[in-house]
Amino acid sequence: MNIRPRSVMLSGDPTGLSQAMFERHGAALTHATPLDREEEGAIGGRFDLIVSLADIDTVNDVPGALIHMRSALAPGGIAMIAFVGAGSLANLRRALLDAEPDRPAARMHPMIDIQSGAALMQRAGFARQVADGYSLKVAYRDMDRLIDDLRSQALTNVLDTTPPPLGRDALRKARKSFLEGADASGRVTETFEIVVLTGWRD
Repeated sequence: MNIRPRSVMLSGDPTGLSQAMFERHGAALTHATPLDREEEGAIGGRFDLIVSLADIDTVNDVPGALIHMRSALAPGGIAMIAFVGAGSLANLRRALLDAEPDRPAARMHPMIDIQSGAALMQRAGFARQVADGYSLKVAYRDMDRLIDDLRSQALTNVLDTTPPPLGRDALRKARKSFLEGADASGRVTETFEIVVLTGWRD
């Protein structure tokens, strides 16, 4: 399916690559306002295409944000949404729990799986919803490099209440626990489960 949108709303895009691509093709580009503020009402405008990258899963009201996105589409418009989903970063999650066995703090926001994503799209009123995903595996020699990568992609903690920082002993335990998953080369392979949701407005 070829899509040649004239008007595009872009949400997320931490690398800026998508913005550059749309600008090269001459599409009128609008950056999204925050999608979790119900008091702001529906996003203004009528768009042929809405693209959300690594963003929708971090808002407070995901169903409400999807409803806003659908209402911003022109008839026949399409929304394409991608984010890091449930099942991702198992080694990091384990390491952080091992570091605080007595009183673990919430350090990673809840993640959405493919089935839940499809249900959310249907609830928001999208037509012809498609929910899919793929796995991306990345090997790390230590936990700090992984966290640096997450920060550079704006994928670190977005919880409303900031947890207390890890103490020195807890951080040492987390680093040690993370490396318990290392292979013979000394690398720990983390899996990023990328969920991709697509829906049309009739």
